[in-house]
Amino acid sequence: MTATCHLHALSAHAPDTVLTNAHLTELVDTNDEWIVTRTGIRQRRKLADTDNASDLGLVAARRALDDAGMAVDELTHIITATCTPDALSPSVACILAGKLGAGPVMAFDFSAACSGFLYGLSICQGMLAQSPDARILFVCTEALTRRVNWSDRSTCVLFGDAATACVLSASADNPLAGVEDVICRSDGSQRDLITVGGGTACRYAQGQPVDESFFIAMQGRDTYKHAVRQMVRVCEEILERNHLSISDVNLFVPHQANMRIIEAVGARLNVEGDRVFTNVDRYGNTSSASIPLALSEARAAGRIRRGDRVLMTAFGAGLTWGAALLRF
Repeated sequence: MTATCHLHALSAHAPDTVLTNAHLTELVDTNDEWIVTRTGIRQRRKLADTDNASDLGLVAARRALDDAGMAVDELTHIITATCTPDALSPSVACILAGKLGAGPVMAFDFSAACSGFLYGLSICQGMLAQSPDARILFVCTEALTRRVNWSDRSTCVLFGDAATACVLSASADNPLAGVEDVICRSDGSQRDLITVGGGTACRYAQGQPVDESFFIAMQGRDTYKHAVRQMVRVCEEILERNHLSISDVNLFVPHQANMRIIEAVGARLNVEGDRVFTNVDRYGNTSSASIPLALSEARAAGRIRRGDRVLMTAFGAGLTWGAALLRF
């Protein structure tokens, strides 16, 4: 498909504090071998106690605007993918707009959990089809360590904090990459497999402590099965409808949730080794920021060159999943 949505910058930011597997052994009954064997994760980043998701996103947003050579007042939209916003209201997008001095742009958040980057690309495609002159700042930011239960060793070892930002427009004037196609899917009947509480279903009175429903909860085995099955299917679907085979893909960048999932999906798609980019060992699962963080590092490492086609796929709470093709 002809790209009508182009990325003009892509930036990433992770907090300075590194939380290693050794640190986690001081918090919960676990050890490095157990974590690495089951997840491939060796460390993750943790935001400062004084920071929130919007603070991480602000750093990434400013870098993206600088890289795009775009002034804040040129923006028409700011959208944010996050499942860990600073508050239910105002939105992180509005907080960012205010801190950036963006003026009366359209600003909103949405939540598709770990599929957030792909859902956001689809949203940007639609916006640019309707308003070709739009200039969109798209931020993915997550403060997941604020919502993990540090006594639950099955989940607390998985997640880290990070933010990314990209600038998108319909202009094909020397873009970083073009969005060739995006497919997004969901299955709400499986909504209980991965949850993050704290919304209006949590009926707390002032002064009451939070309970387990406030934190991330996951049914690991069923989640693994659905994740592998749906990511493989949606990748096959997007390749087929674009008349491509996996051999036409230069680099595969899956959601960085768990090495077992990444390896299983890669094996089923017949894409392995140097054609798969991973950084889950250093950041853990950063939800919506996962794929663009990996893309940013892959570019910096020279793993993506001009003309390369990149296949991305993700799976998250909802359940949500999707795939996208970028041409650099």
